[in-house]
Amino acid sequence: MTKLLADWLPILLFFVAYKMADLYVATAVAIAASIVLMGWMRLRSMPIDKMQWVSLGLIVVFGGATLLLQDERFIKLKPSLLYGLFGLGLLIPQLFMGTRLIEKLLAGKVELPVHAWARLNAAWGVFFVGMAALNLWVAATFSTDTWVDFKLFGTIGLMLVFILAQGWYISRFPQRDSA
Repeated sequence: MTKLLADWLPILLFFVAYKMADLYVATAVAIAASIVLMGWMRLRSMPIDKMQWVSLGLIVVFGGATLLLQDERFIKLKPSLLYGLFGLGLLIPQLFMGTRLIEKLLAGKVELPVHAWARLNAAWGVFFVGMAALNLWVAATFSTDTWVDFKLFGTIGLMLVFILAQGWYISRFPQRDSA
């Protein structure tokens, strides 16, 4: 639950701050929320995964550049970089080392044959690369208002649909009882 909070609360606060003020206030709010959440997690000795650190670094660097240079292109680029890193982080180890990181993340929770793990890992990698490209397209083609709405509703909606599709895919394989 904490990881979900750390991943989505800054985005939600960004959206609210944008609607109440502007992109620069929203960016400052997202940076502050991310730093406070990570600090709180550290103080409570909660696990923080590498991608959460990467996300924090990206929001501080690209959000900071947005504020310092008063240029919204930097904050609009941040989701694409994060999604691209997620996607490539899944695809490159599978392609070059045969390592399926999704399998490692879900080890002990889900049992799948090797070919299913490979498909699942590749699907997540391609999904994230596609999300990176889609964010770039929306940011370059539409207004900032539309991009902000897409950042919250579009990404959550697409993620939910994709997760449900992956759940359906996984459900096709019998699971052993853990009892």
